Amino acid sequence: MTKLAYAMVFVSDMKRSIAFYRDLLGLPLKFESPGWTEFATEGTTLALHKASAPNADSDAARNPAGRCRLGLHVPSLDALHQKMTAHGVRCVQPPTMQDFGARLSIYADPDGLPITFAESR
Repeated sequence: MTKLAYAMVFVSDMKRSIAFYRDLLGLPLKFESPGWTEFATEGTTLALHKASAPNADSDAARNPAGRCRLGLHVPSLDALHQKMTAHGVRCVQPPTMQDFGARLSIYADPDGLPITFAESR
């Protein structure tokens, strides 16, 4: 069976992005370098790769074809929302019950990448 090994996020500022993913989201740092950083996330690696160009379309509310989005589980969306807004992270969608029965929220990372969060069940 094929297994998802890693997801890669292209970033403009490695140090700023490491601080966001490690310090704010609490992802455990696995490897760090100026152009490539990895976080261990229970069976899959989240990798940050230094971008070669700025983000041309950083509208986090759009969902165009050909894009993907990270989705992370957290124990409490309300606690996450308080933490993210206290640190000035842009909230794209506050904690909201979806029609498919899950409660989700969306925040933009330092480069505008939308990340969806769901409460762990």
